[in-house]
Amino acid sequence: MHQVDAEWLAKRLMGRDSKGIAVETARLIRTGEIQLGARLPALRDLAFRLGISPATLSTAWADLRRQKVISGRGRNGTRIIGEAIGRAPARTGRMGHYGPDALDLSRAVPDPALLPRLDEALRNASGSASINSYDRSRIEPELESALRSSWPYTPDAMLATNGGYNAVFAAVHALVLAGDTVACEEPTAIRLLDILEDAGAHIVPVACDDEGPIPESLSAALDANPVLFLYQPRTHSVTGRHVTDDRMEALAERLARRSTLILEDDGLGDVSAHPARSLGTRFPDRVIHVRSFSKSYGPDLRLAVMSAPEEIIERVQSYRLFSAGWTSRLLQGAAAWLLGQQETTRTIDNARRVYAERRNALLDALDREGITGYRGDGFCIWLPVVAEHYALITLAAHGIAVLPGEKCFLGGSGFIRIGTSMLDHDHETVAKAIALAIAP
Repeated sequence: MHQVDAEWLAKRLMGRDSKGIAVETARLIRTGEIQLGARLPALRDLAFRLGISPATLSTAWADLRRQKVISGRGRNGTRIIGEAIGRAPARTGRMGHYGPDALDLSRAVPDPALLPRLDEALRNASGSASINSYDRSRIEPELESALRSSWPYTPDAMLATNGGYNAVFAAVHALVLAGDTVACEEPTAIRLLDILEDAGAHIVPVACDDEGPIPESLSAALDANPVLFLYQPRTHSVTGRHVTDDRMEALAERLARRSTLILEDDGLGDVSAHPARSLGTRFPDRVIHVRSFSKSYGPDLRLAVMSAPEEIIERVQSYRLFSAGWTSRLLQGAAAWLLGQQETTRTIDNARRVYAERRNALLDALDREGITGYRGDGFCIWLPVVAEHYALITLAAHGIAVLPGEKCFLGGSGFIRIGTSMLDHDHETVAKAIALAIAP
């Protein structure tokens, strides 16, 4: 393996800040002056020759590591693994694209046929006097008024965002600095891990069971003094479980001894079979609660609402001014109108019932194959497998795609996630294929 000489590299790096060093190193890799597979010089040696602190160089290497240009650290050294520089998410950016004949169960998404109609809601919202204003308002008053009665606690302030992950992205980037420690439940949604890694956070996993994050694991994570704890209190988007009342109380006891911010992601929203819940009832001064409308009311509403203390909402809103300074008032008005309609309630109640029927139909078929799956909630089934890679290949041979569980962990595997929200037939066929895949 080729070793890059520290003196040679120092002469070619003109920048002395972390960003400049990262960009120039990536250019040397892209032009072939540094070969793929080469090992970079020792960090302290190169930093000395550049006349900068090791911390500055470490930040540059961390940036390239996040972008999958370099890999490794410590005694094993750092080597070149890629030549592209960019911020494509590591997990979400490598999702599979399957042929037209494949049964794609890798996604847990709403069935368009089960979503509320938007035509009348949009017509009603289009008459608002605030449409097309450049006022960077946080949230439309009618939407905030419609939500406060169903919010799981009394929040200080609210902010409309362009979807649930947009809310988490904005909150994390406004509140977490590169190198900060963040505690995050594991497994979790792949986009949440992508967002934390993009922010340069040091992620400490919190193990979970069927009742939610395990209190002892949270205590161990809190010993690392994280600035933020990220979890899903309602229906979990990967496992289908929810945090029980007893577990919420146990988590609150651990968090009461700390000043850690708490970020709650309610991705399923009102189509969940469980009531909205939040640690904001205990810690309203440090809870950030996000409810998405994509799964319940439609992804093209591009809408979620965040609640938090006034100071945090102001910091998040200030960060958003780098891009869109507000969320479409047309879409906010449409959502507010939908929230006030009895027909919307009936539509979401029906969707919740149909999703449960589809999920249970596959679980029943698996039972007949001798496989017991967790009977949770939501759009998917989380299933342990003996060999994850074998399971994926076997299901692919049967024309079925599922999400590999390793994407939902920092390190580890042994699971697959099977989307059931769109699976309205062939449950027996899918169950037989899973039975072949699950135990080679």
